[in-house]
Amino acid sequence: MKAVLVKSSTRNVAEKGTARGRSPRVAVLIAAVVAALAALVLGGVALAQRTDEVAALDGHAVTRDELLFHMRRLTPQVENELRNQYRLQGAIDWNAKAGDKTALQRLAARALDEIRRDRTALVLAKEQHLIGSVDHADFLAELAAENERRADAIARGQVVYGLAEFSPEEYYSHRLTGLTTGLKQRLSANGPLRVTDAEVRRAFDADRDSWSANATTYTYATLVVPVPDGAPADHTADHTADHTAGYAAGLQRRVAAAGRLAELADREPGARLTTATQQGGGSAAHDQELMAVLGKLTPGQISGPVPGTGQITYYQLNGKTVDEDAAFAEYSRRIRQSLIEEKFDQFLQRRVASSVFKVDTAAVDAINAEDVQQ
Repeated sequence: MKAVLVKSSTRNVAEKGTARGRSPRVAVLIAAVVAALAALVLGGVALAQRTDEVAALDGHAVTRDELLFHMRRLTPQVENELRNQYRLQGAIDWNAKAGDKTALQRLAARALDEIRRDRTALVLAKEQHLIGSVDHADFLAELAAENERRADAIARGQVVYGLAEFSPEEYYSHRLTGLTTGLKQRLSANGPLRVTDAEVRRAFDADRDSWSANATTYTYATLVVPVPDGAPADHTADHTADHTAGYAAGLQRRVAAAGRLAELADREPGARLTTATQQGGGSAAHDQELMAVLGKLTPGQISGPVPGTGQITYYQLNGKTVDEDAAFAEYSRRIRQSLIEEKFDQFLQRRVASSVFKVDTAAVDAINAEDVQQ
């Protein structure tokens, strides 16, 4: 027992001595191995990033899959544009030139432009805490979760509004629209999109006639004159020019000379004179046709002839009243929203212009038509 203990003790002492003797070299060797492994891992990560990343907006990576998604989404639109602009017929040859670029290069450029604008909006949404990530992979994960939620709700017999299942393209548009609405609401509350009451009033006053159209009441007279047999109401009708000049043009001269429709009512055989009022903004076809005539007249003015079947009609505006307070109350909210939309477009465009958008042209050029069509 004692010998064992001594032997053991001697071996431990020897091992300790050996360890002390080797420690500097071992430490250097271990450090070198760790450094090499770290370089290999980091290099592999960097290589993976270089292979997958085709662009970056202010440091936010745009992946190859994301670019392909947008290229596929925009393909029908770009195809139509190419056909219209370059008179292309049949199936699009993506490798053929359309102007100074191939059709595929135009599609990629269009997709990158859209990515830059949309990604800028997504970055804004993240800054406002409307979303947690701007990455394409997280968008796809969110899509899967939303479709699963809808499927579960349907299975439980609950009401699901909209689609039962979104495609990636459908959900992209749905999500971006919702985030854009959220941005407008948040940034207009007390931010760069805020619209003051004074701005709303100035916009109303700048186009008062248009905004007040629905709050305008028109008083007018209508003179309907039947066309005698053999004298067409339409100057282009298949009758002689003498008949046309003898009645339709002659009636026009008599209207101009009279100055007021009431003076002609008893002179023209079968003529009917009526008076009425019209409130602006009607949605019926007749209301819109009438407003197209009355809206161009000043009080006392007579319209040009309005040909009809067997008759000619003239309108005279006797007067109009505008309730501006009612018009402003009705349209101030719409005016405010239109100003918010205008400010948002300008604000987003400034963010896009000031962003740093880097594109790996070699990675983009490596995408071929077959990649897009998969």
